[in-house]
Amino acid sequence: MTGTVTADIPVSADSRPRHVAIIMDGNNRWAKARRLGGVAGHKAGVDAVRAVVETCAPAGVEVLTLFAFSSENWRRPKDEVSALMKLFLMALEREVRKLHRNNIRLRIIGDRSAFSPALQEHMAKAEALTRDNTRMTLVIAANYGGHWDITQATRRIAAKVRDGELAPSDITDDLIQQHLCIGDLPMPDLMIRTAGEQRISNFLLWHLAYTEFYFSPVFWPDFKEEEMQKALQAYAGRQRRFGQTDDQIAARAAQQ
Repeated sequence: MTGTVTADIPVSADSRPRHVAIIMDGNNRWAKARRLGGVAGHKAGVDAVRAVVETCAPAGVEVLTLFAFSSENWRRPKDEVSALMKLFLMALEREVRKLHRNNIRLRIIGDRSAFSPALQEHMAKAEALTRDNTRMTLVIAANYGGHWDITQATRRIAAKVRDGELAPSDITDDLIQQHLCIGDLPMPDLMIRTAGEQRISNFLLWHLAYTEFYFSPVFWPDFKEEEMQKALQAYAGRQRRFGQTDDQIAARAAQQ
């Protein structure tokens, strides 16, 4: 499941992922290999974000979700966290108008209460500016964790049961999903993690149940158009089963 793929597999409309989710890993290791400070890696990572967005949008990807800052990342050194917050603010200020010009909607998920009022205000303004754009939805997961997402959904449902709006028997998989941060969007078809790590690190725990995984050895700042195309090609060569047998998949294909 690494970067080796068959180059002649076409990424057709039928084999294209609607929703790609990415754990952007390796910024610090990229910087360390170049004897630079860790912040330099995060700055270089912004260029990779831009390249991946510019690759996915023309390819017809409908949703691109990027894991920018996990709820566990607060444990990092204070100076690094502070620099990350400043970089996040700068990126919002610089990039949101480019997204808007390219008809891309920005959505930010996670617990915003830990961010500064200024950053929260910029988040809200960026989302408002791009709200009606339709080409692609770019989801940024910031101070996000899968456990937190499921917990906040459960609390909201419990409140509705308490208030008599729902009965316990009304709680279904679909209802829980509707209360998750991106429950209104297609489930991820493809999850990519860079820098050689092979774990999901509390990212979209509910959503990744049937997602195809692709692990790249490339550090995130170097994950540009060519590497993104490799991931799309690899996905195009997968057969998604959703619990079905080969015979069932063949029969379904024959009916189409």
